[in-house]
Amino acid sequence: MTDVPQPRPTRFRTGGLSPRKPTRFAYRPDAQERAALAADLGLLGLAALDLTGEIRPSGRDELVLEARLTARADQPCSVTLVPVPARIDEPVRRRYVAGYQLPDGDEVEMPEDDTVEPMPEVIDLAEIAAEALALGLPLYPRAPGVDFTQTLHAGDGVDPLSDEDVKPFSALQGLAEQLKSKGKAGSDKDE
Repeated sequence: MTDVPQPRPTRFRTGGLSPRKPTRFAYRPDAQERAALAADLGLLGLAALDLTGEIRPSGRDELVLEARLTARADQPCSVTLVPVPARIDEPVRRRYVAGYQLPDGDEVEMPEDDTVEPMPEVIDLAEIAAEALALGLPLYPRAPGVDFTQTLHAGDGVDPLSDEDVKPFSALQGLAEQLKSKGKAGSDKDE
């Protein structure tokens, strides 16, 4: 009789975790889960994803999750939309504190330690991996050799606006240059 590997848990009830020793985990979603996550994040593909670490008690009413996220993904180039491979290897840290309240209001200061969160009933490794992956991916991936160059677009008979045209002081700079050149021309006539 062969041993069938048992699926590892991906969700942990915080009340069921050991108060004395770490709970180790390894989250590796299957192809279907990776495809769904890739679609959610606008990726062209997600070949691999691995979140490995532990949840350990830290004091009486606190848990610390420390892990490493590794992933291989294909993102669309932000200029040409061709696939751009990305390799992610990031540390992940969360501190769950019982009774912690997130700051509320229109204007709040960011806490010094941005890893602190209220203690949830359930720690969901899939959610943590998705968030860490989204934060670890390049914002504007570019294919090799692709440059952000200036392109001008306008309808027939319309002069296109350039980057310089939309800068707030470009018109004043142009006017100042015209006045300077006219002043020079006037001073040349005086000579």
